[in-house]
Amino acid sequence: MCSHYEAPSMDALRAAYDVAPSEPVTHDLWPGYTGPFIRQAQDADPDDEDAPHLDALVGRFGLLPPWAKDEKLARKTYNARSETASIKPSFRGAWREARHCIIPALSIYEPDWRSGRAVPTRITRRDGELLSIAGLWERWRSPAGDTVHSYSMLTVNADDHPLMQHFHRPGAERRMVVILPQAQVEEWLSATDAQSAEFLRQYPAERLAAEPRPGR
Repeated sequence: MCSHYEAPSMDALRAAYDVAPSEPVTHDLWPGYTGPFIRQAQDADPDDEDAPHLDALVGRFGLLPPWAKDEKLARKTYNARSETASIKPSFRGAWREARHCIIPALSIYEPDWRSGRAVPTRITRRDGELLSIAGLWERWRSPAGDTVHSYSMLTVNADDHPLMQHFHRPGAERRMVVILPQAQVEEWLSATDAQSAEFLRQYPAERLAAEPRPGR
């Protein structure tokens, strides 16, 4: 599970996805913080070849379904288990409506417990490119009437993953976020709910790099 990650700069977002949010973003992100996410353009003219295919927005890290009473729920809904997202009350609406998004990240942080204590470890793509994390997005109406966007990272089991099996507490299930190859980004964003499961798989360990950060 991922509760801490680094968001890229505006320039890096434009280079990777050709879009960036109009609002400033937080780069060191935890549940409840506001960060960028990418979704399929909502009002694009399908006959206009020059129209942008993607939108970049800022939203709460942690999904807020329409029935949420307040934004505190985001502290518990920042990751969605791919096996149960279609039935869990917090996620099933976004799953059913195929509100797919990409959460762009420079890196994610996970605790390495092999030494007997948690060592924060920074995980990146070995080639230096951004991590395109598959997620779900929602829109929520606050008690004040404001529209708040939010998002959650989808995860899969990683008990047998050569790298990610080393993270989290002993005895706990190993999980990892779903990282998509760049070629699948737009396919994921346009996929139907019935097609969602085709994208939810482990990212190859040899394409990832892990660096301990004991000072954090």
